[in-house]
Amino acid sequence: MGKKIFVSYKYADALVAKLSNTDCQVTVRDYVDYFQGRIADDDHIYKGENDGESMETLEDSTIASKLGDKIFDSTITIVFISKGMKENVPDKEQWIPWEISYSLREQSRQGRTSKTNAMLGVVLPDENKSYDYYYRYNSQCNSTTHFTNQLFDILRKNMFNLKNPQIRTCNGTNIHEGEPSFIKTVKWDAFINNTNLYINKAVEICNKRDEYEICKTI
Repeated sequence: MGKKIFVSYKYADALVAKLSNTDCQVTVRDYVDYFQGRIADDDHIYKGENDGESMETLEDSTIASKLGDKIFDSTITIVFISKGMKENVPDKEQWIPWEISYSLREQSRQGRTSKTNAMLGVVLPDENKSYDYYYRYNSQCNSTTHFTNQLFDILRKNMFNLKNPQIRTCNGTNIHEGEPSFIKTVKWDAFINNTNLYINKAVEICNKRDEYEICKTI
């Protein structure tokens, strides 16, 4: 069954790899367009901002209302994690944390209630075609380190937040097993080649949301 999908992302972040279908420099918006095209033949419905639907000239209250409408009518929020997604200003002054917070809260409007969205983080390759800025594989422990400290607080706090995690120890480091994060992350390459697998996994996690310590505020 198709899902209504909202995508949260930093529109003009250019610290990303070129897509396979172009030799031109791209931004995160190009990844959104590519993703939107890939799901066009599926049952999924894209509820995010369309390219050319600029809100830059609108008042913040109007932007919040329009984004709120889109998120309210969605069932899953996908956050495109990119190297330059976070600006050097407080999180409360940036839109991605607001969109994540709104996605996580239950909202009621005119007799309708929108439950907590399923959530998924898609890590985009940087300008060097590398994921090392976020993921590092440890061959000795057969584990992957996530550099979450660079993320928005609300995104970071909803990772590795399982109330009763399965943990093993290797070389003095605690390693989480299973699905320890309410906001699961996946590399772009894996996601775009098997989109439905990861969307369904995010929905499965959301259905078990009581098992996670979810942070809903910025």
